[in-house]
Amino acid sequence: MFTGIVEEVGTLVVREDLGRAGESTAAVLRIRADRVLQDVALGDSIAVNGVCLTVTGVDRGTDGAGVWSTDVMAETLSRSSLGSVTAGSPVNLERAVTPHTRLGGHLMQGHVDGIGRILGRVPGEHWEVVRIGLPAELARYVVEKGSIAVDGVSLTVSAVSDVDIAMSDGGPWFEVSLIPTTLRETTLGARAAGESVNLEVDVIAKYVERLLGGRS
Repeated sequence: MFTGIVEEVGTLVVREDLGRAGESTAAVLRIRADRVLQDVALGDSIAVNGVCLTVTGVDRGTDGAGVWSTDVMAETLSRSSLGSVTAGSPVNLERAVTPHTRLGGHLMQGHVDGIGRILGRVPGEHWEVVRIGLPAELARYVVEKGSIAVDGVSLTVSAVSDVDIAMSDGGPWFEVSLIPTTLRETTLGARAAGESVNLEVDVIAKYVERLLGGRS
């Protein structure tokens, strides 16, 4: 489990695609980091842009920083934006929570529900409003003042599209307001219109829907 409070922005230094020529069925990612490696062990979980991945190798320097490795299967590559990341890309990193961790964001599993797209950004004096388009099948789980994870960052939804208007005008969207700390300390500060982001909706909404017999 994670809380969506990004600990640091790491850098993807190597991506090794596995499989037949022209077809990536899996990949090995090697990511440069500092803070998340301070107490990490093989088998631990680290969220990369909101995707829960397992540490398979660590190469630390004398200062504690270094490069860690993880294996990514085809399912993850096809259902998240990790399928398109390249060497040099910055990535949001967060270690899994412990029983003693403050829950600063909201409970997240690191299981991406879909890929969204940045539609636009409106800067303000003390914050920035970002509009994100999302798959129609996820729109019902997103509510104003609810929580959503965008590239592993726990955010509060500040506005949602009207369902009827959205379906006839390019699809549903939601907005989030990013404070200076989020803009500075995560990759969301540099995401431009048209770029893809990983989305994880509130798992409680999905369980409620399931217990009530699914969508009518």
